[in-house]
Amino acid sequence: MKESAFLPVPVAEAVLRILSDIHYGDRLSRAHTLAQLQPLCEGVDRLILNGDTLDTRDGPNPAHTARCRAEVADFVARAGVPVTFLTGNHDPDISDQHLLELADGEVFVIHGDVLFECIVPWGRDAEPIRRKIRAELAALPPGAGQRLEDRVAAFRRVAASLRQRHQAERHSLKYAYRFLTDTVWPPPSALNMLRAWRDLPRLAGQLAAEHRPRARFAVVGHTHRPGVWPTAAGVTVINTGSFSPPFGGMVADLSAGRLTVRRIEARRGAFHPGRTVAEFALGRVPAAHHHAA
Repeated sequence: MKESAFLPVPVAEAVLRILSDIHYGDRLSRAHTLAQLQPLCEGVDRLILNGDTLDTRDGPNPAHTARCRAEVADFVARAGVPVTFLTGNHDPDISDQHLLELADGEVFVIHGDVLFECIVPWGRDAEPIRRKIRAELAALPPGAGQRLEDRVAAFRRVAASLRQRHQAERHSLKYAYRFLTDTVWPPPSALNMLRAWRDLPRLAGQLAAEHRPRARFAVVGHTHRPGVWPTAAGVTVINTGSFSPPFGGMVADLSAGRLTVRRIEARRGAFHPGRTVAEFALGRVPAAHHHAA
């Protein structure tokens, strides 16, 4: 499943589709079967899965994790379209590739957990993760922590050291209890989640402006809140959301000099690209055309 080599395809000659946070195998994911994703593979030349496709970390149910890995690998082999995996905090070892630059550097793609110094500010283990991240960064050679690739790699090492908890729970009531205690309880956790939703566009815009100054667009996931936001850094941030409630997800399509953001809609038991949310011109135009539905 580790497809790390990505041969850039000129956007003018192909359709590239980006989505994220499928969380296959997690009870909360609406993608109960991978066959539901097949319509999202149709009519495109490459599918880019921007992190958290599934949970590959060690956990209390290794057979479930192994089964999900095998099912994802089988789906990719039969999808009829090349698939590029980018890593996320739940699948830190799914690929050797943590980020992408597309459309001559105009579009920067990264999962987004690196925006937060503790990966999941709303999680009950945020503080231990913060300490681990700081230790990993401190252990880097002088100056290496300033390189985005080295920074993300440090985050991936920490993520790989974290065990699955509610994500691997198969019993529905136990899952609900563990999900709540992992994410929204006690009350400060919910407040931290709201702050993360608020801060992500600004942080993603700043990250792109600092590390990928050619980027006009940053495509992220991680926080599960879909949206399109212009930022003070001059970068438009697109969060493709997730396949989990309550918000759902979006796809970002690059084709023929356009970047088009569409909602993902569930129809007849499968997921399809739906209505257009925003559309932008690529090609370093001074002011991008923006259509908001």
